Amino acid sequence: MQPEQPTTHPASLDAFWMPFTANRQFKAKPRLMAAAKGMYYTTVDGREVLDGTAGLWCVNAGHGREEIAAAVHAQVMELDFAPTFQMGHPGPFALADRLVKMLPGDLNHVFFTNSGSESVDTALKIALAYHRVRGEGARTRLIGRERGYHGVGFGGISVGGIAPNRKFFGSLIPGVDHLPHTHNLEHNAFTRGQPEWGAHLADELERIVTLHDASTIAAVIVEPLAGSTGVLVPPKGYLERLRAICDKYSILLIFDEVITGFGRLGSGFATEHFGVMPDLVTVAKGITNGTVPMGAVFARQGIHEAFMHGPDSAIELFHGYTYSGHPVACAAAEATLDIYEKEGLFDRARRLSSEWENAVHSLKGLPHVIDVRNMGLVAGVELASSGTPGARGYECLVNCFEQGLLIRTTGDIIALSPPLTIETSHIDQLIEQLTKVLKALP
Repeated sequence: MQPEQPTTHPASLDAFWMPFTANRQFKAKPRLMAAAKGMYYTTVDGREVLDGTAGLWCVNAGHGREEIAAAVHAQVMELDFAPTFQMGHPGPFALADRLVKMLPGDLNHVFFTNSGSESVDTALKIALAYHRVRGEGARTRLIGRERGYHGVGFGGISVGGIAPNRKFFGSLIPGVDHLPHTHNLEHNAFTRGQPEWGAHLADELERIVTLHDASTIAAVIVEPLAGSTGVLVPPKGYLERLRAICDKYSILLIFDEVITGFGRLGSGFATEHFGVMPDLVTVAKGITNGTVPMGAVFARQGIHEAFMHGPDSAIELFHGYTYSGHPVACAAAEATLDIYEKEGLFDRARRLSSEWENAVHSLKGLPHVIDVRNMGLVAGVELASSGTPGARGYECLVNCFEQGLLIRTTGDIIALSPPLTIETSHIDQLIEQLTKVLKALP
């Protein structure tokens, strides 16, 4: 696969301040993509690179989908923008109605955003406002989890638990506490699927409630499967225990499904996969196959109803974004959902999950590999540190790219999350290339 018109190297890399990147290191030896189709990127120098990360956890239906491109083009030509503050257009109403039918239970209202970060901050604000409109305005405390990633808004980094994302930005939002993470190599290394050990860690929420009192706590937010920190699969019974404790103290439970939503685990959503019903769900990424920025928050019926009081002319929630329910994003989402449905990609991910599991666990025993963990079509491969945290992981990322494979690393952990369109031949290629790189690492 070659780009029709080869893309030249940009004249200068200086002006773009890159996100989550060592800018000076990257610009000294850049890794630039020029095109993408199916399971592959093409670099500016014409090399094929197998996408082992669905872009950035988002291109679930594979690259270059003509159906999405056509829908976006048609929408731009028909209605490029319309406000959703005191106005509207058909797109978000139709999309919301379609989306709520994909979620279990009474998660039947949708608030549109433009990213996972905005979805998280929106969910946190809804949680705080919900308690206030119910007359429990003292419930202002938010509980996150160590090693959690909830985007880069001030709300998200406050409840998040990854130190570099927090330490540069002052005191953040006050009144936040954190549950312990569930990662434990001694008990859970090389577990296939959910580990047996660790459900008791949810009971730390009882300690936090005792410390702060339930009357001050608004919500608990967790990723059902923690992705960005290195693929931490929830222990059996852990999410169920969190739900029970939240119910006991009337605390809202928020699932951050920005990564797990739209088929990653072999079900539409982790909410469905684990059989645990949260009160709010955040999504983004796979909602448009990564083509147009979009996110959303699903809310249960009781939460939405709590706001629907007072004069009909009163704004119920003073929150929103210029691009909430953007016409082009809605068109991209509708086309994406059509592909998921027509090609049965969620079921496809479920059927491939055992093959994927066997493939990634074949890496056990290779140099430096100290853990492999998996669920659905996602996997984490943890490497022993070389002494400088993250150095071995970064070297693996660069070497994989040079060998024609895109992976993601967080510290010394490799995260794999290919498009749901992956074939057996791609799995074989991915494992072969990664094995070669791991064997060559010093």
